[in-house]
Amino acid sequence: VSFRQPWALVGILGGDQGSSAEEKREYHGNGTTGLAVAQRDFLTYDGTRFTVTAFSGWIKGVPHNGFKVEVSKGIILHLVDEVTSWLPGDRIVIASTDYSMHQAEEFNLLPCPECKSNQVKIDGSPLYLHVGEVIDGVDMRAEVGLLTRNILIQGEMEDSCYGQNQCQFFSFDTFGGHIKILRNFRSVHMSGVELKNMGQQILGSYPVHFHLAEDVDERGGYDRPTYLDNLAIHHCFSRCVAIHGTHGLLVKDTIGYDTLGHCFFLEDGTEQRNTFHHNLGLLTRSGTILPSDRNEAMCLAIRSHVYGNYVPVPSTDCMAVSTFWIANPNNNLIENAAAGAQDVGIWYIFHRVPTGQSEGQYPEGQAEHTPLGVFYNNRVHSNFKAGLFIGKGVKTTRASAEDPREYLTVDNARFRPHQDADPEKPRVPAVIDGLIAFKNNDHGAWARGGDIIFRNSGFSDNGIGLTLASDGTFPTDEGSSLEVTRSIFVGESSNFGSQGGQNSYWGKGANGEYRTLPRNKTFPIRGFQIYDGPVRMAKCTFKKFTPTVDRYSSAIGFFMKNSWQISPQNNVSQILMEKSVGLKVFFGRSGQWFGNNDNDGDKMSIFHDLDGSVTGYPDTFIGRADNYLLRHPGCLTVPRWNGVMCTGKFAQLYIQARRPENLTLSIARAAYHSHPLRLQGVNRGAPYQQYQPVVMLEQAYIIQWDGRAPEDIILYPINFNRGDWLHVALCYPREAVFQVVADIYQRRTGTVHSVKHYLAAPSRASALNGTGERLFYFDRASGYLFVHLQAHEARKGHSYCSQQGCERIKITAHMYAGESWSCDPNPFPQRPASAQRPVSQQPAGPCRACGAPQLAVTSTPSVKYIRIQIQSLSRADIQNHLTSAFIKINDTVFLFNSRGIFLVVLDACSGAVVSRRHFDTVAGENTATAITDYVQTFIKERSLVLVCSRDIAEVVGSSEMSVFTRLGSAKPIVFHKEGSFAMLGYKGQAKPSWIKVLNHAGYQKAASLQHYVPLKLKEYQCPANADESLKFAFSQSHSERVSAEPAAPQG
Repeated sequence: VSFRQPWALVGILGGDQGSSAEEKREYHGNGTTGLAVAQRDFLTYDGTRFTVTAFSGWIKGVPHNGFKVEVSKGIILHLVDEVTSWLPGDRIVIASTDYSMHQAEEFNLLPCPECKSNQVKIDGSPLYLHVGEVIDGVDMRAEVGLLTRNILIQGEMEDSCYGQNQCQFFSFDTFGGHIKILRNFRSVHMSGVELKNMGQQILGSYPVHFHLAEDVDERGGYDRPTYLDNLAIHHCFSRCVAIHGTHGLLVKDTIGYDTLGHCFFLEDGTEQRNTFHHNLGLLTRSGTILPSDRNEAMCLAIRSHVYGNYVPVPSTDCMAVSTFWIANPNNNLIENAAAGAQDVGIWYIFHRVPTGQSEGQYPEGQAEHTPLGVFYNNRVHSNFKAGLFIGKGVKTTRASAEDPREYLTVDNARFRPHQDADPEKPRVPAVIDGLIAFKNNDHGAWARGGDIIFRNSGFSDNGIGLTLASDGTFPTDEGSSLEVTRSIFVGESSNFGSQGGQNSYWGKGANGEYRTLPRNKTFPIRGFQIYDGPVRMAKCTFKKFTPTVDRYSSAIGFFMKNSWQISPQNNVSQILMEKSVGLKVFFGRSGQWFGNNDNDGDKMSIFHDLDGSVTGYPDTFIGRADNYLLRHPGCLTVPRWNGVMCTGKFAQLYIQARRPENLTLSIARAAYHSHPLRLQGVNRGAPYQQYQPVVMLEQAYIIQWDGRAPEDIILYPINFNRGDWLHVALCYPREAVFQVVADIYQRRTGTVHSVKHYLAAPSRASALNGTGERLFYFDRASGYLFVHLQAHEARKGHSYCSQQGCERIKITAHMYAGESWSCDPNPFPQRPASAQRPVSQQPAGPCRACGAPQLAVTSTPSVKYIRIQIQSLSRADIQNHLTSAFIKINDTVFLFNSRGIFLVVLDACSGAVVSRRHFDTVAGENTATAITDYVQTFIKERSLVLVCSRDIAEVVGSSEMSVFTRLGSAKPIVFHKEGSFAMLGYKGQAKPSWIKVLNHAGYQKAASLQHYVPLKLKEYQCPANADESLKFAFSQSHSERVSAEPAAPQG
């Protein structure tokens, strides 16, 4: 190449001269040349054709050069469903599978005569990664929605926003059309309709609006119940489907895409028995109509309905726009996908009383007590705030001086389902079955209240996978609890995501590779977050929670900056922590995100490992390392967790204080009196203060204050069983006079019974001897009042008080101004901490029943999967002292220590291993012919074929191996000398979408595949008796390590 001569080349590294394309141009003195262009077409192993173009030249003395990679003949998408009705020219949307909903992309369909019934070809190239597989046991396949319908209804639009249409927030025209359906109609069945440019930023004007239509199913006299079916509602300006004062409507197979405000919307809180089945909502943006629709800017700017000069607080008053806004729990959500909202995917919100035009239709509190309808097999992902949110309500009163917030502002409420919505009747647990939550920036799911049970669910790549905020801590909803079971939690999956589309954070993952991240590069990722209680977790699997230099990442964590109390009834059992979990539990440390880590709840964080499946030691409590209320000499400190593991019996001491209400309480166990715990209380500014330390039972505790003791103190034994006791010493001024009374308080009725007055005892010993007499002793020399606090009544289930009510001791002190109130640190005799059973005395054995029973949580739960892992080794890996290549099928490992190519064959219908074979690439045999013969002759139809390599040398017999096209490769394979090769193939009439081929040169990272492969798909054409062999194969799954030796092929 001469001076400044434009030159372009596209070639293959290691390829021959004929495999390259090249062009040169002459350089002329005027500084302008034509472009030298080199172009070559390529074919990937999966059949995608693409073109690489290189160009170089000069324009007016400025060099122009670069490269382009373009798909040349369209990309074929493999879909789960049959889509033969989708036609060339139709438009589709592919959902984001990353944190940002803005990675959703639209495409037109191209003609595709080669496509199968579940395939389509799209024009253009996606800007972002859209996942199409099950990753790390969680189904992350992108939803694909058809936006085109035969019938089109669309609004006539202007070029820009105009008039009184909130133009300060929108540059485009938002005044579209709308369809409104009122009661007493003959019939409404809308199907196969596309609605575009519909809705207005005006209350009541929505694309499809059922307005006070009442019962629209059989209950309303409709023999053919009303439905919306197969609608495409897209690029609309106010909601998707609004259901207002209407019950029994079926909405199915409907898409809501790129809309403003809550998409599938229940309005007044009265709407019940509606069913949402197999709908897709995505790109749900903020709107202006309700406070809950608004983003931060809208919330601060729209103040016409607040009282006075009140300035809304966006994070609590607004910022709640949701794809599914479910204002009454008695509705059904089945197989829906909430695939990207500005705030929340699915939000169950509670109206304490009906609002709007439905006021007065049910009594106060009914919605919060109404049992949940069916929730089954729903997906939530790519939402900025949370995938699923259960809790909160709306303000049901108008703005006033007492509460200046706008009507319908987001407010507090708790979900407490009972039979017939009657709190006097038994609880009816709300069951969240089959939730898939991934790539949500903040929460996969948050649930407040009880009873609520999550099961068969998958949480992956969320800031926090699941928070269970039980309402069953004193003094709230006694007896309620929350539970998660049979579920999978993943911290940082192999879905690395892609930059752009408003993804904010890109950084190193735990494995060193760059990826998108939730919230912030430093955000402490947690799988299961414990808050309040009691909460339970059983039969769950955790994967890939490993801290990095930038952030803490733990499988189990706690609500940060928590001022509230946490129940020692929180427990876990049958938990499987896979080897990829680097930090099982973390109690936080002071610093970013955790603040001072010094709130009452931070200090009191605790849970019970029932069987030792987390700690390795059964019947162990795990608390924060600096909490000496829990400690004894047999505890084990775990510095990485900032935790301590202890055996023993633990409960809570609830302390209520009046006059004054602003003191800091100091509580210490007598055995560790030099390590007091200071509690601020949670009710600053309230008429009483409350503290709720977790305590070890049958111990002595010392209570002091940072000022003169309160005049009124009530002590409640919380979560005590009958006979459990504490000795308590409280510091008072020396001249104080006391009235001490025990009673039982019935919280529901507000009544008190079993009142008993305490008498003054002659000595501390007589007051604390536990004989059943109600005695107290005040030691004027030390300033301590001694009481024996004991539970005399039986407690049941998750209740924190007895069946008779809440036992308590009320202490009223009469004190004089100016009296000294300081006390010595320890009024009890000096004794070492009592010996409890050491934690390490009985380690837990192996737990074969631990973890989620299912290998993967998917949106097609009837399909069984097997987990395949293939790890090949190159020559460089061997030189770096890696010895074994392997193929792993579920828990069975096949190790390969010889040089060559290895094949393991499975039956695609049952998953059973039917054959394995090693081919030496060094010995004199014709390896290519042997592999060809084995594949063509010995491997049966309907077979999964797993191929692995170790230190490939020259493959004798062929430079090109076309036999791999019989296993799904789109082109023959040419092995790289000293490289590595891995393949997940299939022999049969079908060509499944999961086929994968990696063929790496020696300088590349060794070929490695991990995949969840579905068994017994329709396209395999399995025989009818495959069900029995499938059951057998899964019952035989166990952990073993097998060396694959050269062996005669098996059948």
